[in-house]
Amino acid sequence: MTEANTDQKVFTGENPVLEFDNLDVKFKTEFGTVHAVKGLSLKVEPGEVMALVGESGSGKSVTATTALGLLPKTAHIEGRTVVGDDVISELSGRALRAIRGRRVAMVFQEPMTALNPVIRIGEQLTESMEVHGIAYGRQAWQRAIELLAAVGIPAPERRVKQYPHELSGGMRQRVVIAMALTCDPEVIIADEPTTALDVTVQADILDLLRSLKDKLNTGILLITHNMGVVADMADNVAVMFKGNIVERGPVQEVLLNPQHPYTQKLLAAVPHLGDGHGQFGAAPHEVADDAEEALTVKNLVVEYRRSGKKPFRAVDDVSFDVRRGEIVGLVGESGSGKSTIGRALLGLIPSESGEVQVLGEDLLSMRGGQLKSLRKRVGVIFQDPAASLNPRFPIGDVISEPLAVHGIGTAKEREKKVHELLEAVQLPRSAYNRYPHELSGGQRQRVSIARALALQPDLLIADEPTSALDVSVQASVLAMFTELQRHFGFACLFISHDLAVIDSLAHRVVVMQYGKIVEAGTREDVLMRPQEEYTKRLLAAAPVPNPIEQKQRRLERHALLKELGDQVVELDTRELN
Repeated sequence: MTEANTDQKVFTGENPVLEFDNLDVKFKTEFGTVHAVKGLSLKVEPGEVMALVGESGSGKSVTATTALGLLPKTAHIEGRTVVGDDVISELSGRALRAIRGRRVAMVFQEPMTALNPVIRIGEQLTESMEVHGIAYGRQAWQRAIELLAAVGIPAPERRVKQYPHELSGGMRQRVVIAMALTCDPEVIIADEPTTALDVTVQADILDLLRSLKDKLNTGILLITHNMGVVADMADNVAVMFKGNIVERGPVQEVLLNPQHPYTQKLLAAVPHLGDGHGQFGAAPHEVADDAEEALTVKNLVVEYRRSGKKPFRAVDDVSFDVRRGEIVGLVGESGSGKSTIGRALLGLIPSESGEVQVLGEDLLSMRGGQLKSLRKRVGVIFQDPAASLNPRFPIGDVISEPLAVHGIGTAKEREKKVHELLEAVQLPRSAYNRYPHELSGGQRQRVSIARALALQPDLLIADEPTSALDVSVQASVLAMFTELQRHFGFACLFISHDLAVIDSLAHRVVVMQYGKIVEAGTREDVLMRPQEEYTKRLLAAAPVPNPIEQKQRRLERHALLKELGDQVVELDTRELN
């Protein structure tokens, strides 16, 4: 079979390994009936990657879960879900258990919830083999080692004896894929398999899945909201919106010539690496050459102490600056030290050495009241709005809390200010008396931004503020963020692992790896003309939502990895059959 994203392979739907036939799912809740899936029909053939795309709440995961018979009893299901020639709704509990893992397997979005934290990796892999009678004892253990080797995990003999917490996120996701392979299923449902992964790890996992379906002729139902992943992996695409499939077809046809307004809106919202400033409306203001520095970091060192062990140096001799009115993007993968720098600049964790000048004042020498008065001039937006907003406070109190803490204005003046901020972040006035759980993820992040701007800070530190959002919500938040930055003129350190987002709004870019800065410069220099090997790897791994361009990028990435002496991910199936 040829690579995905070519027109040479046609899937007719005549021999499906997974079929949804007029599937309709409703849930009874205390607030009434929720109609999650509305008469959906879809087929997946052997060797096909069918992408089911849509945003949160569109019904993607509910659809997929019916294939394993895992929906709760509150679900009312009509229509048929067929695996091979078995209708799932007609199977007994025992028959369902015989199918799960054996004929249809699932790769879940969050590997730590799919893996048992107190059972060794090897035992979790052998369990499915023994349940389905594939292999037992020493033979099963050996096959577990072979599976880990097949999915590209180094030293598999050692890894099988480890627990999930001892593996990185990318390795855990590979283990989950290995678990899906244990019984050689006919179809794999991959539910957002790369959402939580770094861009280079994501590229490796996609290479692995592509190699898997080509060599084992496994059908894959890929559930995602990432259009770059769709462009990289899918043969065919179905777009879901509010329980309905609104558009479907070959990947090139749907992504390059979308017909439905929702598909067009979804694709327009995807940040595209290389498009530069102004992707979401207004571009950030140009920064004056003589603009003063709002933040200066010199030779910063942050260490974490561990009892009986040598301290771990998370940030090692880092220096950079942010000028007034400027957005500096701090990029790097998990563990590079980005968020540690953000916390150190807020004074939330101690720094070992170095200098941090915030708005002309020495942050590291400050204590007590001095620090409180400086924090008044620094705003912060955290990655997870649900965790950073007090669930017991109504939104009005959440936003006005910084004003109250610093004793600014009367209650009436604070209320007026909150209404102005709600308007600035495009939330209705009615949000004032609602609680965080009553808002969507995107609305909660807007509340976080409003709270960060309540004191009109001179410096804003934004730590992955859009990573948890749907693509269209992310686009509207980024457009709003750029507009607010133009209006308020604050300096901003924008921490992210998404290079396309950084490309859309940053003036300068700082790239980090293992606690050190590997490259820094203007957005054009770093993202368009990278000099360092690590930056080139990051950029090569970032997917774009154009299937033709993405295929070329993938080939160029493989060439780069071979040039750098890396092994391109390939699934070794010799030992698996």
